[in-house]
Amino acid sequence: MNKLTTQLLFALLVAISCFSGELYAQSNIESDKELSAKQQSIIPIAAYTAKGELQHLKPALNEGLDAGLTINEIKEAIVHLYAYCGFPRSIRGLQTFMEVLDERKARGITDEKGPEASPINDERSKYERGKENLEKLIGRPLTGPKKGYAAFVPVIEKFLKEHLFADIFGRDILTYAERELVTISVLSSIGGVEPMLHSHLAICLNLALTPGQLNEFVDIIESTAGKKEAKEARAVLDEVLKNSQSKQ
Repeated sequence: MNKLTTQLLFALLVAISCFSGELYAQSNIESDKELSAKQQSIIPIAAYTAKGELQHLKPALNEGLDAGLTINEIKEAIVHLYAYCGFPRSIRGLQTFMEVLDERKARGITDEKGPEASPINDERSKYERGKENLEKLIGRPLTGPKKGYAAFVPVIEKFLKEHLFADIFGRDILTYAERELVTISVLSSIGGVEPMLHSHLAICLNLALTPGQLNEFVDIIESTAGKKEAKEARAVLDEVLKNSQSKQ
């Protein structure tokens, strides 16, 4: 090997080393990225509403407004979660929010209402729109025959596409990532729905929420829903992250 070849190889190794270092540093930055104040505030609001702990929900709602969530964003978060824990919990959450707004108004606090949901101008069927939204969430096309519960009871798959993913996820007041934070907060809080939590944590990764942010999410669940709920959520998250790494 001549001197010139040796110098070229050395330069190539240095370049590869620098590039790898940049990737590692970028990975660490992404991993350490924190949830925003608004994202953090959404989690306890959803968790306390799902569990029906209205005495804790009140301060969480106040903290959410103080963190910059608009009235309509909080309304939308509480409406969204009914799809995962039922109308009764959602309505009690909204009634509690009404009380909080009245109390703040009496103290002279004027909270930002925020924009209303935009009208949906799409002539396709709800099923087609819902299917497209779900494909965006999971990051892949939905093809092939229906399986599992969708094949067992086709009507529930139809309801999911037309209502949950078209009517609810199709609204623009909250981003997909914010809606998923609401969803995983509810699923972690009610427990016993690990397969669904697994799916939605995977969706969170697809929506560019980082492992660090999802671990932060579990920490907030521990301080709101409880240690048992957080332990179960962390076990599911660890599995999701392991699967994600194996695919890379």
